[in-house]
Amino acid sequence: MLQRESPHAMYIDSYNNCGFTINGNRVFGPCALLPNSVVQWNVGSHQDITEESFSLFWMLEPGIEIVVVGTGDRTERLQSQVLQAMRQRGIALEVQDTPNACATFNFLCHEGRVTGAALIPPLGGTMLTPLAQDSECANRT
Repeated sequence: MLQRESPHAMYIDSYNNCGFTINGNRVFGPCALLPNSVVQWNVGSHQDITEESFSLFWMLEPGIEIVVVGTGDRTERLQSQVLQAMRQRGIALEVQDTPNACATFNFLCHEGRVTGAALIPPLGGTMLTPLAQDSECANRT
């Protein structure tokens, strides 16, 4: 069960090719953002995204309205059965390149929407907010 009102909104502070900084906490690699938590997302690329990899989004109560998907440096097309499975469960998908997906997620959360995100780090070095290059990132690649 998720609390309908969260005392702390989830926001993506920054991203780079190693991962994301979410509410000041560093997450390495692909991740899934839920209204009150962040988990590692076991996908390597958009080609690894399956109906099963989205299952955590439809098991929640109250239900997620929309999942913003960041597919890396470019917007990539998801498999039609994945799109259909989400549609059948009443969850909208917004598929974008990861930089735009991060901005969209933050905007939807700011509006108070019950939003999830599934994000693959972009290979490029663009960030929402400037951070020094993380030496841990260099050691993890």
